[in-house]
Amino acid sequence: MNLGINGSNITMILLVTFVSSLILVPIMRKIALHIGSVDYPGKHHINQEPIPTLGGVAIFFSFLLGYMIFARSSVEMIAILIGSFVILFTGIVDDIKPISAKYQFIGQMIACLIIILYGHITIDRFTILGIHFVFASPFRELITLLFMLVIINAIDLSDGLDGLSSGISTIYFVTIMIIAILLKRVGGIDTTISLLMIGSLLGFLVYNFPPAMIYVGDSGSNFMGLLIATTAVLGFKLATFTSLLIPLAILATPIIDVVLSILRRGLKKKNPFTNPDKDHLHHQLLKMKFSKRSSLLIIYLINMLFSAVSILYAVGNVTYAIVLYICLMIVFLFIVLKTDILFTRRKDKEHGETDK
Repeated sequence: MNLGINGSNITMILLVTFVSSLILVPIMRKIALHIGSVDYPGKHHINQEPIPTLGGVAIFFSFLLGYMIFARSSVEMIAILIGSFVILFTGIVDDIKPISAKYQFIGQMIACLIIILYGHITIDRFTILGIHFVFASPFRELITLLFMLVIINAIDLSDGLDGLSSGISTIYFVTIMIIAILLKRVGGIDTTISLLMIGSLLGFLVYNFPPAMIYVGDSGSNFMGLLIATTAVLGFKLATFTSLLIPLAILATPIIDVVLSILRRGLKKKNPFTNPDKDHLHHQLLKMKFSKRSSLLIIYLINMLFSAVSILYAVGNVTYAIVLYICLMIVFLFIVLKTDILFTRRKDKEHGETDK
């Protein structure tokens, strides 16, 4: 499963994908404006003016170019590329003319099933807190599908602030590379994908960092989520991840935000999947008078700390990892209690009624 990635060409891979993305993003911006793939104020994002989407298409083609130049073909990679195209196409359709969540979900399922059934990329076993779980078919396919869908939608729902989903994704792939280097496991499909995505995402972030000139769109957020989920599953197969806690720790910020979002909407008796709101973590930071950039950097910092937990855990410093993880969860609990991320505080509710 080695695709020929080693230390001698890491710099070249990052450079080619970065420059490619840097060139393609402005082109996709013009195309998005021309065909009307635009995110208008009042939708999922907090932009005050229309912003073109389809940035994810530029990321995909930069990733594809890097793959064609540097990586070796395999059944797994072919399945990943086909699945990526399916989820990208579904997202593009939604970016141009919004489709129902049902059809988006079907596209996500088809993409995941291609990778699972054709690429044979599944979670066969994992360890959490020293307990080992082993799965046989069809349970391993079902568990893998559910795991991938959760990750894809966590990344998609985090895409509400300039540079947020792309930045979180970049931190994730960089963390994968650090773990692989420390464990001397560079060269697998998971690290190949990570390298290709790091360069592609950094090129996109040049235009997506606040104030954003372009968004990834649903096509991009779903594509990033699919590759994050895929590398997480591959991490178990290639022993880059020694425990389920490692990918969950790296992605703790978007996963916790999604869990709180579902609970919040449930408490308000709203459908958690079809009633989007503006009470996510980044919205709460903006309500606390932080600027877009400050809010983004705070979430980056939290995410990097969770990534540090995963790195410590992966290299065997379990005690330090657990202590840091508990500290970070206390910080999150403090934020929950001080903001409206879960419960609407009475003061804010009264203020909202006055504004109306």
